[in-house]
Amino acid sequence: MHGIRFRPEHEGLRASLFDLEAEIMEVVWARGWDTFAVSDVHEVLGSRREIAYTTVMTTVSRLFEKGLLERRRDGRRSRYAPALSEADFIEAMTREVLTSLPPLGQQHAVALLVERVAEADEAELDRIEALIRQRRAEGSHG
Repeated sequence: MHGIRFRPEHEGLRASLFDLEAEIMEVVWARGWDTFAVSDVHEVLGSRREIAYTTVMTTVSRLFEKGLLERRRDGRRSRYAPALSEADFIEAMTREVLTSLPPLGQQHAVALLVERVAEADEAELDRIEALIRQRRAEGSHG
């Protein structure tokens, strides 16, 4: 995932992708497409607003160059596939942001996570507890 920068002034996917890149990835993930052509994305976006096919094609190519999409030839045209799921993308971006912080920033991030845990509901606490158990189990084998 080279070429992706975190932009904290934006929310969600738009914090790390430009708006059209984020919108295209959201379409791909929401539709659950295993493979797709530029024309598929253009059709969805074109139903929402006026957008040039070449703009979509350029942006899809940029997503391929950034490693978010895979590409293969299908006759005379290219077909694309998501290189990772939305959850995997979010996890990778979170890791990138955390590891890019200086030690003091990482300590603050952990403190914020603890604060977030304090506000969590029972289901979220159960999920966090299960993750901690899993990490401890993995640690005892390694």
